[in-house]
Amino acid sequence: MTALIFVFAVAGLVVPPRAEAVVDASACGAALAPTAVAEIVELSDTSELLDENTGPSLARLERAVAQHRRITEILVAHRDRRGLLALGLDAVERAAVMPLQRNPRAFDDPEWAHRISLDLLARFLGNLHAEFTGAPAEPQWAHYFALTRQCELSPARVAMAGYNAHLTVDLAYSVAATRATPAQARDHFTIVDAIAQHGFLIVDLTKAVYGGDLGPLWRFYFVGEGLDAVLGAGAATGPLLRLADAGANVVIFGNGLALQDPAAAPAVRAEIDVLWRSADAAFEVLAARGAL
Repeated sequence: MTALIFVFAVAGLVVPPRAEAVVDASACGAALAPTAVAEIVELSDTSELLDENTGPSLARLERAVAQHRRITEILVAHRDRRGLLALGLDAVERAAVMPLQRNPRAFDDPEWAHRISLDLLARFLGNLHAEFTGAPAEPQWAHYFALTRQCELSPARVAMAGYNAHLTVDLAYSVAATRATPAQARDHFTIVDAIAQHGFLIVDLTKAVYGGDLGPLWRFYFVGEGLDAVLGAGAATGPLLRLADAGANVVIFGNGLALQDPAAAPAVRAEIDVLWRSADAAFEVLAARGAL
């Protein structure tokens, strides 16, 4: 199964900076106690997780997954919307990612598979750490966290902003950071396909816990259902058609490879920035039309 992300032109999605380093105790849920915030800050610290001197890559990945799981438990218990993405990630880590990672025969290059999963999760943890310490998060995550505080938005709309940041941006940079080559393509697709096949867990849990029906948008994201509604808004572009044809997994992996070329990297970084902002614009169109 190959995911499809449909891209739309947008004049510029501006994420307003937060005026000062203030940590919000709540994002449309029950307020987090200072002890809970402190625990999240500690658990989201990636310094040891990314330090190769602290253990083998698989052992560090196991620790990262366990720490993320505890953060998820805290946020979900408070129905804090910053847990919308964490809830789905935790589910697919348990059901899809970690069973593969623990199977020594699942990958051609198990070490690379461990490292890319660790790098990808660490990017989310690092931005959570920024959110809960008042430090600036990366733009795609600052946007997600800003939406979590807009309680009038549907949980599905907010959640998809997180998945967009995680896949469109972070996954491409993780491919680059782990120095992937075309030889890692099979392992890359093994992981993302396993996650896609467990997408129903994300849909079901988001609805059960946060009351958001991700189904329509999830089907749009992966198979293009509802594309006509967005095309009718006049947002179709060349990138939309190219991504619809090639599939997001192919484009994201290709972007990660291209980021490693110093000559190509500036243009690729700009393209990735356009991709996540444009995909977010598509979600906004669907939300306005009642599809979320």
